[in-house]
Amino acid sequence: MSASLSASSSVGIVRPQTIAFDQPFTLQNGETLPRFDLMIETYGQLNAAGSNAVLICHALSGNHHVAGRHSAEDKYAGWWDNMVGPGKPIDTDKFFVVGLNNLGGCHGSSGPLSIHPHSGKAYGADFPIVTVKDWVRTQAMLADVLGIATWAAVVGGSLGGMQALQWAMDFPERIRHALVIAAAPKLSTQNIAFNDVARQAILTDPDFHGGFYAEHGTSPKRGLRIARMMGHITYLAEDGLGEKFGRDLKNKDYRFDFDVDFEVESYLRYQGDKFADAFDANTYLLMTKALDYFDPAREHDNNLQAALAHVRAKFFVASFSSDWRFSPARSQEIVRALIRAEKNVQYAEIESSFGHDAFLMEDAAYIDAMRVYLRNIEV
Repeated sequence: MSASLSASSSVGIVRPQTIAFDQPFTLQNGETLPRFDLMIETYGQLNAAGSNAVLICHALSGNHHVAGRHSAEDKYAGWWDNMVGPGKPIDTDKFFVVGLNNLGGCHGSSGPLSIHPHSGKAYGADFPIVTVKDWVRTQAMLADVLGIATWAAVVGGSLGGMQALQWAMDFPERIRHALVIAAAPKLSTQNIAFNDVARQAILTDPDFHGGFYAEHGTSPKRGLRIARMMGHITYLAEDGLGEKFGRDLKNKDYRFDFDVDFEVESYLRYQGDKFADAFDANTYLLMTKALDYFDPAREHDNNLQAALAHVRAKFFVASFSSDWRFSPARSQEIVRALIRAEKNVQYAEIESSFGHDAFLMEDAAYIDAMRVYLRNIEV
């Protein structure tokens, strides 16, 4: 089958569902949530043995809506619709696929927008900091509810790939394959700096009000817009951005003011506005901190090989040549540590001009590499 797939291979109309966990949950930082919800979507059917389940972990701004559409009028399919569906690399004729919105999210799972069961008010800035380890533990609880003892695979790109890596370390007996795409074993200093600048844009917005902006009837959209614009630049590659926009002008001549002159400026402002209208600022702060704190080797004297010593899963690791935020060298660190730990790993570096966002694109070589690996997973 061609890497380009028609709409007929979609999972079709899908319905999100809320899974409630009505028991206290203690986070890595020591704080306890009285209860929490996870918003999920599922595609395909769980087989009788429960052996064909695949968990999709999302990146910073992702959510549970991985594939399909919510109605016939829905303009946009799920964020990984090119990867998940009948006949696609994550084939829903073969796999039972689970997507979720992580704890702390703003798309239905418990997070800053949720009502605190004790106060009756939205958590806002009182929602505690969450980590990748916290997410993996809640995902294991979700698997228990769904009757999944072992995942055939846990799959994710970027921050999602970090979750797949954490799964293999924290629950080695419950995951058979880990697909770690465009990820890293920890953030670089530069990446931590990017995240802090993005957070400062939000924290210093006059409408932030210490994170309790909802109580003031406001939203720090200006800060969130700037954070997203800056972040979006880092997800793209110079070559791809140049090919798409170059120095093309929005109008025929320079305006000689500080409004939009160049097409790339118009694009970034549009992306920033769209994101600020759809995403919660407190959630953005939480997600970037989860990225910063991810460093599994830290608990093993900064030895990644030691951190991976007890994993049982087979690994597929993929990177993209033009990804400068999570460069191929970072994926290769994971691969080398797995090899030194004598684990089973396959690695693919994909030539691409799309930068970090390449893991979301329909690149033929990337799609085919994913298809081949997933086809060989026995269920």
